[in-house]
Amino acid sequence: MARERSGRTARHLVLVARLRRLREGAGLSVSQAATQLGWHPSTLRRLEQAQTSLDVGQVSALLAAYGAGAAEADDIMGRLNAANMPGWWHPWRDAMAPWLMDLMSVESAAGVVRTWDPALVPLLLRTPAYAMAVDELRCPDRDAAGRQRRADFLVERQKRLQEQQTRLWALLPVTALRVRVGGDDVMREQVRSIQRIAERGDVTVQLHPEYAPPHPLTGVPALTLYRVEIREIADHVVREGGLPGTAEVWDSPHPVQTYQGMLDVSCVMAMRPARTGEVLQDEYDRKWA
Repeated sequence: MARERSGRTARHLVLVARLRRLREGAGLSVSQAATQLGWHPSTLRRLEQAQTSLDVGQVSALLAAYGAGAAEADDIMGRLNAANMPGWWHPWRDAMAPWLMDLMSVESAAGVVRTWDPALVPLLLRTPAYAMAVDELRCPDRDAAGRQRRADFLVERQKRLQEQQTRLWALLPVTALRVRVGGDDVMREQVRSIQRIAERGDVTVQLHPEYAPPHPLTGVPALTLYRVEIREIADHVVREGGLPGTAEVWDSPHPVQTYQGMLDVSCVMAMRPARTGEVLQDEYDRKWA
């Protein structure tokens, strides 16, 4: 019997994708395969959607039903334990929105993360103090310990992305740097932090000028696109902007490609990355020096 997972991992997504391809290769629908196995179709469907963990008995039954070759069956069985290991983010569950739990498996496998925010510094570029100040505004009922916990989790995400050499590409309007979040010290630290981040080789920061014409992302809420280099895991796009703690997440081709196109054009219309350092320094000198 499958047990509820505490969150998917990239290895788990890869494994269920391979099992799904084996089923399709055997010419079986979900219902046909479930009937052959004596399972309820929803059990197999949940398994293929990575909503449950896998155990040895289940996977052995699936491989036999699909007529998997010995080499592939051995490889899948060998990867089973690793696939069921909790992700690094497991201890941070209390600091995560429910939708983020599944997305962390994608983030942990992402080669490129592109992010846009229309009014604030994008989340993955925020300092802990800035992030806590935004949290205080959006979730006033959350206590200081909860805000600190979420800020610590954000720092850990930033650290992990850097360690896994994920390329981060952030797009924001210059005016987002002028929206006062927290006190002067918070803003001063945040602008300095972006300056340092923009100098890193694994990060691209692009800015839209204050009086630039509209671009495709004008009026679009905060958006993040995850490009995954593992073929079994689809690219994902996340759009926030609804109630606090909520987000819409897509992994189907149409929304992902549409938002990717909007990001592409908006980046073309933004300042060239080579100007970012100069503009950030001007903004710092103008208000925070």
